[in-house]
Amino acid sequence: MEAGEALAARRSCRSYSPEPIPSELLGYVLRAALQGPSAGNSDALDLVVLEGRPETDSYWDVTLPPGPRRDGFGWPGLLLAPVLVIPTVRPQSYVDRYAEPDKAGAGLGGSTDDWSVPYWYVDGGASIMAMLISATSFGLGSLLFGQFGHAEAVAERFGIPGDRRALGTVAIGWPAPGRGGRSARRGRPPVEEIVHRSRW
Repeated sequence: MEAGEALAARRSCRSYSPEPIPSELLGYVLRAALQGPSAGNSDALDLVVLEGRPETDSYWDVTLPPGPRRDGFGWPGLLLAPVLVIPTVRPQSYVDRYAEPDKAGAGLGGSTDDWSVPYWYVDGGASIMAMLISATSFGLGSLLFGQFGHAEAVAERFGIPGDRRALGTVAIGWPAPGRGGRSARRGRPPVEEIVHRSRW
């Protein structure tokens, strides 16, 4: 599938087959994260990859423990995704990089407060999108979802260092029948509504 076709075909998948993803194929998807932009090549991205039921079940035990809430969860097929990826970024890597001589003139090497736009999140989001598009190109389903109130517990369970920030969790696997999310019904605006040529 060509890149444009994969982008057009990408959808948030909330139901998966438990069938594992071949290691070589998963490797392609994970390497796609390195194709996103990185301000100053700051190299701030790390991926925590949970593969197989023992590891993914450990994630769900933290974020959706067994009990009434899990029993009533609206997307049980999401819990079958054979791979969960936790993309993390290290904001200080950007500060350190922009304190180096070739970047010092930008005035961004003092602290994260110097950055009016936190590019660690911008670049991290681009890396996630690269993974999502790559997954689609191979016929895989994928879903980015937030950790919200569980971020600290997830970091503790999987040993994520305190100077990293998780950007959410990405489920990856072979799609299975299941209902979509309510937000999908909202659709997308026509491109004419969001493109402002020459000026707003």
